[in-house]
Amino acid sequence: MRTEIMACMKGYKDCYRRAYRCLGASAEISEDLRAILLTQSLEERMQKRAKGIIKREFKRTGGGAGAVRQRFLGAMTPDGSICKFSTANAIANRVYELADNYGLAHPLLSHLLTGATAAGYDVIACPSPMAPDRLEHLIIPELRLAFVTASAAVPYEGHPDRRLRLDAMADRELLRRNRPRLRFAKKVAAALVEEAAESLAEAKRMHDDLEALYNPYVNFNAVDEVAGRIADEILSLPA
Repeated sequence: MRTEIMACMKGYKDCYRRAYRCLGASAEISEDLRAILLTQSLEERMQKRAKGIIKREFKRTGGGAGAVRQRFLGAMTPDGSICKFSTANAIANRVYELADNYGLAHPLLSHLLTGATAAGYDVIACPSPMAPDRLEHLIIPELRLAFVTASAAVPYEGHPDRRLRLDAMADRELLRRNRPRLRFAKKVAAALVEEAAESLAEAKRMHDDLEALYNPYVNFNAVDEVAGRIADEILSLPA
């Protein structure tokens, strides 16, 4: 029994390490893609587009600056990259889809975030799970408005009110000159993400095997009793 438990523990930890290495390598390649395409002129075009959206959508509330809450809308799972667009749809009845296959949305979303909070609206800012320092989605609950980033790998399957093709905003000549490099980099990055998902799936299988080994020897009634006591203690604390 001990040998089996130790093997499962080592096995799923190794799988996690492999997954993290693959995701790190994929993130580096994606950053290289952005470095090629995210030129000063593209950022200026995005800023201009953002100003138009801000003027149209964010009428001033007359109050102070809005607050920002950070929440992840997407994740990397054993089934691959996912995004819970349904959460955005539950909060917002108007959606801007940012069609973005090269990870270019962050500058545009940053301008929109600044514009929304300056106008007095609270914003839910959703970072990228692959690069948490980069914005991927924005939700403004008071306006029932959302800006979601979608790609070929993680498509938005709803019906957006507006669609902005960020890929089309990139310099065409730059795209033409670098097309083979971009295509190769995207292919490698996607393969690394797929390998990471497979490693996470293997880690889950090993974790399930580990639980199957120790579950028969756990007193779950006692566990529930201790958890209940701790919960009561937390709830009794002064606000």
